[in-house]
Amino acid sequence: MSTMGSRGGQCGGADRLPEEMAALGEEDLVWRLQQEEVVHLAVVVMFTYFSLLVLISLPQAKDVIITQATVFKAKPDPSSLVFGTVFTDHMLTVEWSLEFGWEKPHIKPLQNLSLHPGSSALHYAVELFEGLKAFRGVDNKIRLFRPHLNMERMYRSAKRATLPGFDKEELLECIQQLVKLDQEWVPYSTSASLYIRPTFIGTEPSLGVKKPTKALLFVIMSPVGPYFSSGTFNPVSLWANPKYVRAWKGGTGDCKMGGNYASSLFAQCEAVDNGCQQVLWLYGEDNQITEVGTMNLFLYWINEDGEEELATPPLDGVILPGVTRQSILDLAHKWGEFKVSERYLTMDLLTAALEGSRVKEMFGSGTACVVCPVSEVVHKGETLHIPTMEHGPKLASRILEKLTDIQVRASFISLQSQVRSKSYLNGKKRVNTPTWGQQV
Repeated sequence: MSTMGSRGGQCGGADRLPEEMAALGEEDLVWRLQQEEVVHLAVVVMFTYFSLLVLISLPQAKDVIITQATVFKAKPDPSSLVFGTVFTDHMLTVEWSLEFGWEKPHIKPLQNLSLHPGSSALHYAVELFEGLKAFRGVDNKIRLFRPHLNMERMYRSAKRATLPGFDKEELLECIQQLVKLDQEWVPYSTSASLYIRPTFIGTEPSLGVKKPTKALLFVIMSPVGPYFSSGTFNPVSLWANPKYVRAWKGGTGDCKMGGNYASSLFAQCEAVDNGCQQVLWLYGEDNQITEVGTMNLFLYWINEDGEEELATPPLDGVILPGVTRQSILDLAHKWGEFKVSERYLTMDLLTAALEGSRVKEMFGSGTACVVCPVSEVVHKGETLHIPTMEHGPKLASRILEKLTDIQVRASFISLQSQVRSKSYLNGKKRVNTPTWGQQV
């Protein structure tokens, strides 16, 4: 009875442990310590084994199995492309299971997926995606734009969705192999590009709401034309209704998950019904301005302190950390011509600034459009005119021109020293890679 009482006392605190050990004989004490060492060693061995298993099972680019298509589709005219409706000849797939880890990557002809109807992605949105672009430069070389930022974000999204981890560098190399194989699909145009869509879904055939034991990572690609077909900026009007919320703190607004987009469609339809092109997403009792449709938001203005400022909402869990958003911030900091801030903006601040003629430009940013000017905000039955186009828009045009130069004219070389990413593969340090552009 006393022995069992002492063992139970360990759950209530460590103060009974010395008392218990003192009651043991020397031989019993030595035996117990030996047993604890054996258990500890077993735990270490098991942990090491599974750690090695995970490392070994990570998908490796060198193991890619390539099956080339035998029938090739005609390449469309870049000027006639509709976003995301035409796909290249090949795709990348990598399967994962808790039992066997990552399988070898496959590049194969584009084909339909075969999924069990009970797959968790179909029922509980256990999935995520990414979006990046490959550009054909004026030197005819193909480059990806800051792909490491996409891999980092995809990794974070996978963790949030309880999908398995992966080697970001290896996945990027697999994607590069896919782009090389379908390189003729990268438009011969400085105004068009090849959109790359990595996707990660849970495929376990179970109706239980739980962490998946099976998953599929796949990549498809689609040539896309210029966002502004006329070659000039077409400003958008925004519908700001506080009744709808895109994301909230503690949620998944900072992850690129399909559920975030599906839940936004109803508000988007309401915006169109009310004569607007996009939704201006608000958050909180103070109506914080967060995002524009599926884009990050920027406000170029004279702030409350009389300073010329480029402001965008901070990454507080509600905002998606956009690659274009980060690129604009990096450029603006490099220019050093005005204050650059990640700060909270509200409808009251915007309204007061408009009344004081302090707003210069307002625009969204994203992979699809780079920058998209805003001309109106409809809020509580009132139409607020945003004088973006009256100001050029000088800043938005400058940003678009500079980022386009980086993407298609290889001018990222002058910026390579600005930001570099460190990566590791199989425990060995790789050579630093510039995050502005990476040649395929």
